[in-house]
Amino acid sequence: MRELKTKVVVMFLVLVPLIATLYALVSLWGQLINWVDLVILIVMYLLVGMGVTIGFHRYLAHGAFQTSNALKVVLLVLGTMSVEGNPITWASIHRRHHAYSDHEGDVHSPQLSKNIFLGFVHAQFGWLFGGERPNSQRWSRDLLDNRCIVVVNRLGPLWMVLGLIIPLAIGGWSGLLWGGLVRIFLTHHVTWSVNSVCHLYGSRPFITKDHSTNHWLVGLLGFGEGGHNTHHASPRSARHGLYWWHFDLSWQVIRFLSRVHLVHDVYTLDPESLKLALAEKAGSIRVIINNRLQKA
Repeated sequence: MRELKTKVVVMFLVLVPLIATLYALVSLWGQLINWVDLVILIVMYLLVGMGVTIGFHRYLAHGAFQTSNALKVVLLVLGTMSVEGNPITWASIHRRHHAYSDHEGDVHSPQLSKNIFLGFVHAQFGWLFGGERPNSQRWSRDLLDNRCIVVVNRLGPLWMVLGLIIPLAIGGWSGLLWGGLVRIFLTHHVTWSVNSVCHLYGSRPFITKDHSTNHWLVGLLGFGEGGHNTHHASPRSARHGLYWWHFDLSWQVIRFLSRVHLVHDVYTLDPESLKLALAEKAGSIRVIINNRLQKA
């Protein structure tokens, strides 16, 4: 009964943003989007997206940097507004993904299906409706011991609702439509494209144990998360873009926060080790922590 209830909730959270997006597109027929709605959509997408890429992914799942409780709360609250689950659950799923990437035990690998289309669908959103959920006691014991993170996690539903109330308060019902539901749809599918597209299509500059790839479009829409092969080669690094022309907005924000002393102990890729590792195993990549070089 509980499993059925979970599937119904997930279906609701996936389908409602989809239906709302289709309605929004139909409502635009013959006219342009209101500039207020467009601004709300862009700003909410940026802030919530950064909450996922910087807060959930690079900080919570991988510990790519350290920060104060205040900024931690801001990042995790923004990430939870994506309606991709509570922070600790999100991090647990992602850590398990790295442990079993594209092998049995990876909850959203497209490579475990013999049919590429079915594999893509499974990785994009199909995995949400079935399969075993990682045990947070095993995968995120360190997060469960952090009182600040646990409090934010417990209030997850509040932050999700807040992510809808804010655009509603600013732009009314159309603000809710574009800055709330359409934004959730876009954030969902860009995030999930890392699971699907970036394990099927793109370049593989590093030899890793899985099929992870770098894809420029996912990187552009996902603020640098498309550098997925680079990420799998050195998971703890806060930087996913190999070179300056690789779009990695999340890394640029982290670097700025480091310069103004809002984050510290930032792990990042060592350029010289990168050059040597391009045709070697990922273990040869090193990272820099406050100018100290060590193994990733």
